[in-house]
Amino acid sequence: MTPDTSRLRNGACPCLSGEQYSDCCGRFHRGDADAPTAEQLMRSRYSAFVVLDSGYLLRTWHASTRPGSLELDPDMQWRRLDILATTAGGPLDTHGTVEFAAHYRQDGERGVQREHSRFVREDKRWYYVDGDVL
Repeated sequence: MTPDTSRLRNGACPCLSGEQYSDCCGRFHRGDADAPTAEQLMRSRYSAFVVLDSGYLLRTWHASTRPGSLELDPDMQWRRLDILATTAGGPLDTHGTVEFAAHYRQDGERGVQREHSRFVREDKRWYYVDGDVL
């Protein structure tokens, strides 16, 4: 699925890096580069939820836990990502974790998804493995 960039606010990246989407997570979504850290992969996956890019989410999901398909809810409005903690997950690590809170609005109601996610790096690429919802 092609990202729906009309969902962006002023072209700013939804991961809240302060950069434009095309220069930040957009380059990962387009396949121009791979996320160098587990945290950056988490941020780019959050942005993929915002722009409804299920293809990117599936490509960055580890084969051992990846679902066969993924349908994203276009009515879900992801509003903000807060990175709460990270362990390892650097360019030379093979494993890492990211704890985050993703704020959303759906059907006029506000909510927060908080998760402790696990990542693995194989062949110099980071993949999301799974997570515990907190």
